[in-house]
Amino acid sequence: MAEVKNSGKKREFGTGAHRDSAENKGRCDLLPLGVAAEFLGSDTLRCIYSFTLTLNETSLYQALDCFVNEFGYSKEQLLLDVAKHYEAGAKVYGENNWKKGIPLHVFIDSGIRHYLKCRKGDIDERHDCAFVWNLFGAIWTFKHLPEMNDITPDITVKIA
Repeated sequence: MAEVKNSGKKREFGTGAHRDSAENKGRCDLLPLGVAAEFLGSDTLRCIYSFTLTLNETSLYQALDCFVNEFGYSKEQLLLDVAKHYEAGAKVYGENNWKKGIPLHVFIDSGIRHYLKCRKGDIDERHDCAFVWNLFGAIWTFKHLPEMNDITPDITVKIA
C-alpha cells in the first residue's frame, strides 16, 4: 500500500481542504524555475516553468510526459500506482479533499519538491506518485476551480 507521508501538522485552506504543513520544506514554487530547469537540464521543469509563464495547461501535460520519459515509466503502471496514492490520501484527509479547493501554487510547489526528491533518489515515500498527484491536482484545479489560480504569469518574459 502506498503511504502518504505527513508531519501530523495540517494546514487548512479557506475552502475546507487540508494538506500537510509545508513548514521547513522550502518553497519550490519560489525558485526561479527557468534557471533551475537549465541548471538541471530538466525538460520536466522547463514545462512547469512554461505553465507559470503562459497558464497554458498543455505545458503541465507535457511535464507529465517528460517525467514519464525521464524515468522510463509505463503510463499505465504509474496511473495504477498513483491510484494507490489517492487511496492512501483519502484515508488521511478524506475522499476528494483536494477537490474542495487548494491554491494552484501549492500543487506546483509540492509537485516540484517531489520531482526533485525523485531525481535525487529519495525512497522515504513514492515521490513519483506524489509528483503526478500534484500535477493532476494542478490541472484539475486550473480547469474546474479558476478562483484557486493564484499564479500570475510574468508578462515581461518571452518564451522562445
